[in-house]
Amino acid sequence: MDIQSIAMQIIVNAGDAKSSAFKALKYAKEGEFHKAEKSLKNCKEKILSAHKIQTDMLQKEAGGDNVEVNLLMVHAQDHLMNSILAKDLIEEMVSLYSRLNNNEENSKAETA
Repeated sequence: MDIQSIAMQIIVNAGDAKSSAFKALKYAKEGEFHKAEKSLKNCKEKILSAHKIQTDMLQKEAGGDNVEVNLLMVHAQDHLMNSILAKDLIEEMVSLYSRLNNNEENSKAETA
């Protein structure tokens, strides 16, 4: 497979991962934590797919193959790094929204 196709696979998977992460954040804000967890699971699967492609390239280069690096591949790596960062931050935010939601429910129960 040529380097452009490989880069595009990374970009597509990383983009899908980032979209799923932000969907999870939206669901968490709305109190839909089951949907948020489902979106985060999808995000992780897409990141894993992109990371596998990246790892395959690294293994080829470590094995002595000359792996071409061009601007599109740099762009793909940037997308992957951003999606990983988004996932990590949004996982924390979903957790915080969940805790806030639980605190609000407990406060309502105490005043009832």
